[in-house]
Amino acid sequence: MTDTNNNLFNTELISEVPEVVIQRLPLYVRVLSQFTNMLGGDVISSEQLASHLQMTPAQIRKDLSYFGRFGKQGRGYNVDMLETKLRSILGLDRTWNAAVVGMGRLGRAVVSYPGFSPEGFIINSAFDNSEKIIGKTISGLKVQPISNLTNSVEKLDIKIGIVAVPVGCAQEVIDILVEGGIKSILNYAPLSPKVPDDVVVRGIDPVLSLKSMTYYMR
Repeated sequence: MTDTNNNLFNTELISEVPEVVIQRLPLYVRVLSQFTNMLGGDVISSEQLASHLQMTPAQIRKDLSYFGRFGKQGRGYNVDMLETKLRSILGLDRTWNAAVVGMGRLGRAVVSYPGFSPEGFIINSAFDNSEKIIGKTISGLKVQPISNLTNSVEKLDIKIGIVAVPVGCAQEVIDILVEGGIKSILNYAPLSPKVPDDVVVRGIDPVLSLKSMTYYMR
């Protein structure tokens, strides 16, 4: 088992962490949480983590080494300690306010999804440009016009923008979010948007995923 002295956060390496490693960290957190809830274990090895994620133990150890020392050779990782540290690294030890732009069928599904809040992502505002939707209350949120978005970012402490608009207006909406100071954007539109270097965009395109799956089904 580990102690706090063996979990040293290496801030000097943050800028050198590969993007793919950052994207794997939430998977580690999920496995650690499941390991505690389902198996009740206090210690987990890199071999156990690797088996759950279909990775190699060496890759697990390398990924974690970017952020410090979390365990001792031959003893594994303290599950609670490692999960807590990874949540802190990812900023999951606090809550984040998010706005959904586009309140069509997709946007309505996003604001009604119950899985965001337990993980610390609070959708506190919704926007659209349709006069038929503006002013309506959907899942407890009064839909505002997109023209209010920039002013609402600071007023409502919005940190994340969720784009659920058609592809034809996605870039324009993303531009508005960036202008308003949003640095993190979750984009459901099938578009690779142009954004400044300091803005992070994550795209969700289920059709693209299906197209890659069919390779294995030929």
